[in-house]
Amino acid sequence: MTTDMTKVLCTKSHEYFIKEGKSLKMGVTDFAVEQLGDVVFIELPEVDSSFKKGDIFGTIESVKAASELYIPVGGTVIEINEKVIEKPELINNDCFGEGWLIKVKDFNEAEVEEAMTYDEYKEFIEEEGH
Repeated sequence: MTTDMTKVLCTKSHEYFIKEGKSLKMGVTDFAVEQLGDVVFIELPEVDSSFKKGDIFGTIESVKAASELYIPVGGTVIEINEKVIEKPELINNDCFGEGWLIKVKDFNEAEVEEAMTYDEYKEFIEEEGH
C-alpha cells in the first residue's frame, strides 16, 4: 500500500507522523534514512510510555551513526512496530509504510498543527542546504 504523502507531517528533526483516526503513526523521514545509511538497530519505548513533544523516545543506529529519536507530538504509546525491531532494514525500504516506528494516542492537536507538510519539509531541506 502506497502512503498518501499529502497526509504526512514532518519536523525539523526529521521525524514524521500521519494522523490515523484518534492516533498518530510516527517514524523517521526518507531524508533521515538517506543520511543515516543502512539501519541496523532500532530501540523503541514500551507501550503505555508517555512523552512530551521533543522528548527522546528511542534510538536508531546505522552503519554510519547512532541518533536519538525525538517525538514530534507528545502522547502515549499504544503500539510499537515489532517488525522493525526484528528487521530494521524495513526503515530503509519503506520508512513511511512498513518502516513506521510507534503509534501514539492522547496527543495535543495544537502540536499536530505546528508540523510541516511533506512539501514544506522538502523545501526546508533544500533551504538548509542538504
